[in-house]
Amino acid sequence: MTRQAISTVATRLFVERGFDNVSVADIAEEADVARKTVFNYFPRKEDLVFDREEEVRALVREALAGRDGRSPVKAFQALMRRLVETQHPLFRITERPVQFWRTVAESPALTARARELQVTLADDLARMLSDVVGRPHSDPDAHLAAAMLMATLVVAYGGALRAFRGNREPEAAFMSVLERGFIGVDAALVGTPYV
Repeated sequence: MTRQAISTVATRLFVERGFDNVSVADIAEEADVARKTVFNYFPRKEDLVFDREEEVRALVREALAGRDGRSPVKAFQALMRRLVETQHPLFRITERPVQFWRTVAESPALTARARELQVTLADDLARMLSDVVGRPHSDPDAHLAAAMLMATLVVAYGGALRAFRGNREPEAAFMSVLERGFIGVDAALVGTPYV
């Protein structure tokens, strides 16, 4: 519970004041913990902002493990559709994520960390996909699938945020890009065990 409480406080402070204007000491004081406790849970200040990556990995691992005869890419796509349709907190588009991503965009350190995480998550997804079909982690088809799937999610999420800011339906915008991207992934991977 301490980890989540620290993260919640940090996110609020970052949105209110800007990432660069909040110190780890400020977060520790507001969360009523020692500065060292913050670093025990979050090795880097940027990790306080991007604290849900393990949750994403767990959801993907679970979807791939319980794919019920579907191909790994189809299982991943089904998971993403479900997360959008059920308004999972990772994909729920409200004023809060709009403010969150505005805070990220205003900080070069956070923008760089967001890009690093996209690459890391794509690499992790490639490993998971290759494990499922018994191919080596270096398999280019797995890396192509993962890169295309991650790019689809990033573009779709960005479109949903823009739709929300423009008073349009964010879920519809999200799903529209998601489906077009998935068609591209499926076409690119025809003849591989991933689709």
